[in-house]
Amino acid sequence: MKIGIIGIDSLSPGKGNIDDERLDVLKDMFKSAKKVCIQVDLLTEKEKLCEADGIIAPEQAKLDLIISDIEFVEARLERSADALEKNLFTRFKEILDKEGFLSQVPLSEEEKKLIAGYSLLTIKPVYLTTPSEIENKNKLLFSAYYHFGYVSFFTAGEKDAHAWPVRKGANAWEASGAIHSDIQKGFIRAEVVAYQDLINDQGLNQAKNNNHLRLENKEYLVQDGDYMVFRFNK
Repeated sequence: MKIGIIGIDSLSPGKGNIDDERLDVLKDMFKSAKKVCIQVDLLTEKEKLCEADGIIAPEQAKLDLIISDIEFVEARLERSADALEKNLFTRFKEILDKEGFLSQVPLSEEEKKLIAGYSLLTIKPVYLTTPSEIENKNKLLFSAYYHFGYVSFFTAGEKDAHAWPVRKGANAWEASGAIHSDIQKGFIRAEVVAYQDLINDQGLNQAKNNNHLRLENKEYLVQDGDYMVFRFNK
């Protein structure tokens, strides 16, 4: 996962962890040797922001983001002879002129392909942060992660307690691919326990006894905090 950073000096480019306190609880419960947090790449160079899944910026940078997109949109409108592009960018300009973000504009698959690779900033989810939030790096990244449309599921055992990122609305088959393509290829079922049930039951054995462990098929929609074990053909 890649996060673009604009105007926040306390966040440097490079790797960052999203530290989830639920992972510490699972590490203790399963006596795991270590915990593995979700890792993100922090991008601060403007030319790399098009690679980001979302952008974090201070509230006062909102207009700067919008102006950057307006300049790009107006330049394309002047040069483009493509009817589809002109129509789309006219809609873009209407939103930007009202100080809205381009992420508000519904796009067809054809339109998504058309703008792929364009250096539009607000087409991505933007998390506008307050000065107090900037002081806490982990809280900031954690909040932005959910704002960008991600949720976390967990695996845990002797080796490690591991948090995995998936898009909200991802199914169990897609989640299995976040771990390994071989698991996805051979997917049979997912064993699932909701995090809170696992905690209330004080472990996996009691969760099974209380019928809180469920067998789900590949279409099951992953919920934030699910503890998952995947059954698959090797």
